[in-house]
Amino acid sequence: MLDQPGDGTARKEELPLLPSHNTARSALTCRYRCADACSHDAPNRSLNTYFGDIARQALSRRGVLKGGAVLAVGTAVVTAPLTPAVAGPDSTRGHLPRGLRFEAVPPNTADAITVPPGYAHQVVIRWGDPVLSGAPRFDAHRQNAKAQALQFGYNCDYMALLDLPHRRRQQVLVVNHEYTNEEIMFFGYDPANPTREQVETAWAAHGLSVLVVDADRDSGRMWPVAGDALNRRITATTPFRLTGPAAGSDLLKTSADATGRTVLGTLNNCGGGITPWGTVLSGEENFNQYFANAAAVTEPVAKQRLARYGLPAGASGRKWERFDPRFDIAKEPNEPNRHGWIVEIDPHDPHSVPRKRTALGRFKHEAAEPRLTDDGRVALYMGDDERFDYLYKYVSTHAYKKGSSRAAREHNLRLLDEGTLYVAKFTGDSPAAEIDGTGKLPEDGAFDGSGQWIRLASGKKSFVQGMTAEEVYVFTRLAADKVGATKMDRPEDVEPHPHTGRLYVALTNNKDRGAVGKAGPDEANPRTGNKHGHILELDERHSDAGAKSFRWRLMLVCGDPADPSTYFAGFDKSEVSPISCPDNIAFDEHGNLWLATDGSALGSNDGLFVVPVKGPHRGHVKQFLTVPKAAETCGPIITEDRILIAAQHPGEADGATAEKPASVWPDGPGSIPRPSVVTVWAERDHA
Repeated sequence: MLDQPGDGTARKEELPLLPSHNTARSALTCRYRCADACSHDAPNRSLNTYFGDIARQALSRRGVLKGGAVLAVGTAVVTAPLTPAVAGPDSTRGHLPRGLRFEAVPPNTADAITVPPGYAHQVVIRWGDPVLSGAPRFDAHRQNAKAQALQFGYNCDYMALLDLPHRRRQQVLVVNHEYTNEEIMFFGYDPANPTREQVETAWAAHGLSVLVVDADRDSGRMWPVAGDALNRRITATTPFRLTGPAAGSDLLKTSADATGRTVLGTLNNCGGGITPWGTVLSGEENFNQYFANAAAVTEPVAKQRLARYGLPAGASGRKWERFDPRFDIAKEPNEPNRHGWIVEIDPHDPHSVPRKRTALGRFKHEAAEPRLTDDGRVALYMGDDERFDYLYKYVSTHAYKKGSSRAAREHNLRLLDEGTLYVAKFTGDSPAAEIDGTGKLPEDGAFDGSGQWIRLASGKKSFVQGMTAEEVYVFTRLAADKVGATKMDRPEDVEPHPHTGRLYVALTNNKDRGAVGKAGPDEANPRTGNKHGHILELDERHSDAGAKSFRWRLMLVCGDPADPSTYFAGFDKSEVSPISCPDNIAFDEHGNLWLATDGSALGSNDGLFVVPVKGPHRGHVKQFLTVPKAAETCGPIITEDRILIAAQHPGEADGATAEKPASVWPDGPGSIPRPSVVTVWAERDHA
């Protein structure tokens, strides 16, 4: 529930939940993004202790998280936004810290980007805009595969912005395109009988866009440089190279690729990261929904593996198997094994072959954020975005080499092929009797505990009994089940703090918390029916990314601050913005955490929020913007001059079609909605 001001009278509104799929998101979104994953039992049927069931085993508080220095990595600029001093001093805590000096945007349902007073915004690029030379102008009534392969893809998600050393104002922007929603993309679309042109257009709308962008130094405006030599479209049919310890495995071979080393395309690209050597990582998430006919596989072990990854028994939702046999498991049983990886793109070389890194494991990848260990190796943190699945870490065997020489680059490009893959196991500090499902804090004043990183595999060596190393990498979920990893509530983005190295994990929600036959509330998941999610804070031993142990605590338990089950790090809840379903996260140079939401269960449009993680304003959540009707906020980039966000799937509401759109953003009346990248900046008169 939330108060929605506007006419001077506070009123309570709640977004109606659809019983068919039991989530705040529209049924249309659930169908096309993840094939209604939340309407089915979670694929994890293991008997592993749940994240917090283990908390019931511990009775003593074991300390608090520690700070510490860390070497920041990456080539993207991550600095503070210009913020106008329009908010005035806080009545109880003194002046607001930098990064929070704006008037909070109230919850709303406008079909628009809503920003604070003193800020302006502009669409940088929208679905169908030209990227490559020869691309035609977007025509909603005549969209086709040939045009789409040259244009900006659909449903922009994760974004990375990298400097171009020899260009003064220009940078290169890399954008994921998570999935397509054909019902609101195509006029005359029949879900039961898509045409080949529609299917091939959807293939071209998946993947990634790499494009050079120019910027106005007098404002935050930004625009694409269409046709630049660095621009590139990567789609569902682009050749990829499998690398690492599982490459060439029999588990990855198909009739089209007897070597098990070449894959066509990348699917459902979600969270990602930037490496210290300047490449971009992108996680393949809900890849399972694109395949069909898992029921044709009857061999028990193979059947179990397909079930653990949620492969559909019958036809797929998009019916791609009718147009390419690789999407038919009955014909190509190993093709799904070639998806669900972290892919690596070199945005500075448009002719490079993108890679799928098998050493990082295969699951529904969300996030791939790096951090350097004390001895210079690369650690990478990854979430598996599914109810009751796990948090992972990878640590390279060799150290990162600085510099741009050819030798250094070739060395660094092997770092994600040679290393150790881990999964997290958590232990809580408080007695079970103190966790009653209401969100009430235990007697020690915090939801917290300790944990360990458990080894799964390193190179060709498996640490999981009964599984080869190749099996660990290809069926990572099953390996994590076997070693007793801790079940989590949809771990999504994971970001290291740029100054302390402390990790922040977005756990978006889990509607099954406390459901019949499911795990009940516990210290790490303190509420029954966790529909709003929470933020976990994790500090590795000695603040070293190479450590095998860590401390953890919950920083935020999200929802309406008027709800007693919420928690905002002890900050006065009367001063915070309501927030639900945190997903993508990022930091500014001052160490403030920025949170993008996905599927707010509070009746408002999704938005972008900021919260300090230290000091007297720790826990002070403020809403910075909201996205249009039925859209999701994605890929925030926080820079010195502007904030970039991706407004994904605007108008993706139940009953919406291209003929009857639920949103007309960003082009206005008479148009269909178009997912877009947006830049926001402080106007000079207010900066």
